[in-house]
Amino acid sequence: MLEKILQTKREELKEIQLGQQEDVQKISFYQALQNKARPVSLIAEVKKASPSKGLIKESFNPVQIAKQYVKGGANALSVLTDETYFKGHHTYLTNIKKEVSIPVLRKDFIIDSLQVEQSARIGADAILLIGEAMSPEKLYELYLQAKELHLDCLVEVHSREVLQGILTIFTPEIIGINNRNLHTFQTKLQQTEEISQFVPKESLMVSESGIFTYKDVQTVKKAGANAILVGESLMRQEDQTTAIYDLFGEEVYEN
Repeated sequence: MLEKILQTKREELKEIQLGQQEDVQKISFYQALQNKARPVSLIAEVKKASPSKGLIKESFNPVQIAKQYVKGGANALSVLTDETYFKGHHTYLTNIKKEVSIPVLRKDFIIDSLQVEQSARIGADAILLIGEAMSPEKLYELYLQAKELHLDCLVEVHSREVLQGILTIFTPEIIGINNRNLHTFQTKLQQTEEISQFVPKESLMVSESGIFTYKDVQTVKKAGANAILVGESLMRQEDQTTAIYDLFGEEVYEN
């Protein structure tokens, strides 16, 4: 599945339009994840659909969902911009960024410098770079470009081998362990437990995917996660603010 998505991205690159620079303030994604009022920081994902689960939320208002996440105390947001497989759009990110005061990660399959430049222009504070999608050398090249454009990077891996390949070149500030296999789309929290011991202590570690309950949160925290990225379990509930409270085992209260 990953190769199919990447092939689509290569085709899309031929027609990519950079657009104008959005007039929005950059906010540090890295610093936001360090400010923990909860056991782990939360990156809450705005996600309409996925290749493995199909349509996740039929009544989909990206800005309203983002505001509910902010009300629930999310540290940062992740916004899907892939159109073909996730029914996302880059305008979702731009519109959200103009309405919230927390950093926004562009969640897409970024494999080219044009996409990095586009990410900065549409207002992203950070981008996702997937270790399984490119060579460590290419990833580092895009990482450096992102830094020049004042974008943080969530460097994602699914295997120890890919992580160690990246670490031979550089140590990312933020390392994400994807519990979902991008080839089979199967999910298991053991990925975080198995790979976390190889993540450098100086890197901020994020556990991604497959986190549905407070018990799951405790599992990945025990494995060393500083933050979690959660989409589906939050998106499937009617109210995203309540969904966050439920995830952290908190009582729902009104401000």
